Amino acid sequence: MPTAPTAPPRGGRLQIEQVSIEVGQGSARVEVLHEVTIDAAPGEFICLLGPSGCGKSTLLGALAGHLRPARGELRLDGALIGGPDPERGLVFQQHTLFPWKTVLDNVAYGLKMKGVDRATREREARQLIGMVGLAGFEHRYPRELSGGMQQRVEIARVLINHPRVLLMDEPFGALDALTRARMQELLLDLWARLSPTVVFVTHDIDEALFLADRVLVLSARPGRIVEALDVPFERPRRATHLTDPAFVALKRRCLALLRHDARAPALERLTPLGSPSLPPQWRFAT
Repeated sequence: MPTAPTAPPRGGRLQIEQVSIEVGQGSARVEVLHEVTIDAAPGEFICLLGPSGCGKSTLLGALAGHLRPARGELRLDGALIGGPDPERGLVFQQHTLFPWKTVLDNVAYGLKMKGVDRATREREARQLIGMVGLAGFEHRYPRELSGGMQQRVEIARVLINHPRVLLMDEPFGALDALTRARMQELLLDLWARLSPTVVFVTHDIDEALFLADRVLVLSARPGRIVEALDVPFERPRRATHLTDPAFVALKRRCLALLRHDARAPALERLTPLGSPSLPPQWRFAT
């Protein structure tokens, strides 16, 4: 089994404090997120789940340092987030690989920009390429890879910077169901080894519940947190969890939350997470 690169620091603590984000100019300016507060523990895996346009990707952009909130603060380990930094790695739905560079050179690029010598950066790149299951493809170009393979390279290219936070914007949304399931398992394996804090955006309830320690359900725009759901399933997760009665019960709850406005009284009538509809072994979140 390939060895991991030099161990990065444990994932950082993300604090999102009463953050509101607006986009557009003048009379076209729109509030996308409203007073969102999240406290992500070091190494926690959080999924953001919500309808299109609710500000999930916008929040990732702010966490990456590309957007500034209109109000509120974003902090990593107590320090204000003021701009992009490799310790907050961002993975998009569509890869951003350089088409003229090989897999090896794409993955090693971040270390090259830091001035790391060629031998060291290629050694670390090869280790990560092995970790994402692409050993033997080091000298291929992105056009010679499948969509799933391209996303593996994209993830490796972000991880080589040893990010304390991994921001993922529907990274598997364009993949077929089987490839998507394999990529989810790969991601969980990498997360278990490297321990970054993960904020993962998805529209897919099954994906959110399979991956996350905690699922944050957002309302329609302007996005507000409707509810934070602890996901109590043991790790490592297996595909069999998808048909477990407790998993199905949590999925029903997510669907109910997404179908109601966060400010509507009907939300209060939803079954509490700790209700008898969940089997006893799943009533208490871990």
